[in-house]
Amino acid sequence: MSSGAGDALRSSVLGAWATSNRTTIALVEALPDAVWTAAIPGSPWRTVRMLAGHLHNSRCMWLKTLGRPLGLKVPPSVDRRRVTPARLVRALKESGRAMAELLALGLDRGGRIPPTPAYRWRNLPLDVGHVLAYFVAHEGHHRGQIVLVARQLGKRLPAEVTSGLWQWTRRVKEEAREAGRPPRPRRGRRR
Repeated sequence: MSSGAGDALRSSVLGAWATSNRTTIALVEALPDAVWTAAIPGSPWRTVRMLAGHLHNSRCMWLKTLGRPLGLKVPPSVDRRRVTPARLVRALKESGRAMAELLALGLDRGGRIPPTPAYRWRNLPLDVGHVLAYFVAHEGHHRGQIVLVARQLGKRLPAEVTSGLWQWTRRVKEEAREAGRPPRPRRGRRR
């Protein structure tokens, strides 16, 4: 693979992860308190807060398993019963950066994250494409659950929030703004 193709792949993989992370953060930021603290129908001992906190804690578990043995720093988990939205947003930003480091490590090692002794499940192929797809699918699944729970509770989230889960171009621009970078130029037809 040429250096240009490698750079493009790296940018694509890390950009896709950053966009997914930003989408998760945007949902957490938009959740009203009534949804955040609500019990999940059918699981009254679990709340939306706990489900949202699981996203960060799951990242931390994977980072402990795959990243720590390879020298990556693992962010602390959050208390899923007490975490506030603001604290979870900070934690998601931190674990999002750590997950990007894990993906970058895999890209730097020929496109694969080396298996570690802590990786016992072996349910996930460790090529970067599968790892990225797994984490994006996991988070998308739980974002959908949160939207559905809000609807089941009669606290439907505004269309801007639910539609925003699919507005990845907007998330890319937000990510660029937050990082102090100019947004990527649009490609395609000009109007």
